[in-house]
Amino acid sequence: MKSSSYKKFSLKIRKSILKIANSSQCSHIGSNLSIVDLLSVLYLKFLKTKKNSFILSKGHACLALYCVLKEMGFITEKILNSFGKNDSILMSHASHKVPGIELSTGSLGHGLPVATGVALADKINKIKGKTFIILSDGELDEGSNWESLLFCSHHKLNNLVIIIDYNKIQSIDTVKKTLNLEPLTKKFQSFGCKVLNIDGHNFNKIFKALNSNSSKPLVIVAHTVKGKGVSFMENTVLWHYKSLNSEDYQKAMKIIR
Repeated sequence: MKSSSYKKFSLKIRKSILKIANSSQCSHIGSNLSIVDLLSVLYLKFLKTKKNSFILSKGHACLALYCVLKEMGFITEKILNSFGKNDSILMSHASHKVPGIELSTGSLGHGLPVATGVALADKINKIKGKTFIILSDGELDEGSNWESLLFCSHHKLNNLVIIIDYNKIQSIDTVKKTLNLEPLTKKFQSFGCKVLNIDGHNFNKIFKALNSNSSKPLVIVAHTVKGKGVSFMENTVLWHYKSLNSEDYQKAMKIIR
């Protein structure tokens, strides 16, 4: 698939995120925008087969996933537009009640332990497929992730692909100031994983990394930009929490790319 096709799909998802974020007055807009390109390649190329599975561990970025699921035909536009409204199945963290979502997430540090179990079960049952999971960088503060890395390395889960959304901003500050993760690559390697560092917005590099084979669990450190696509949102902690007002929404829709 050409990069232009991925780009067109990602732009559509970003516009959809802004539209629903504006109507619902939700937060975590920057977190949603940073993973769009990763989700685009995953869903357009790797998740069309039922043999592969996906978990969004950073469940607070569920709106990006909901928008992708709508484009892939899992949910209707009516359901997507219900986000943030009473009685909607689209909760503000990823919910397994939504078609196409296998695990409810949002309590950070829970996704990877489950993903390792899924990957191990598939390996035992000789199911030829991969388990993909996206974690946030701030989520790596949770010890359960490092326990899971020990587990997946011990069991040689080469059918597990762990994607880190490394936008380097968490909660109320930078990752470096909150709890420095570096040297991140060496840490993953010391836990017995193969590690690839990529530009998390370069479609060709994303595809190449996701398509890699390894004898070890694979960790893809995707260097991303928080708020990617909207210049005044990019690389700022403000848009981890801030909701859109009418002026910001109109401005964002004019410059989204």
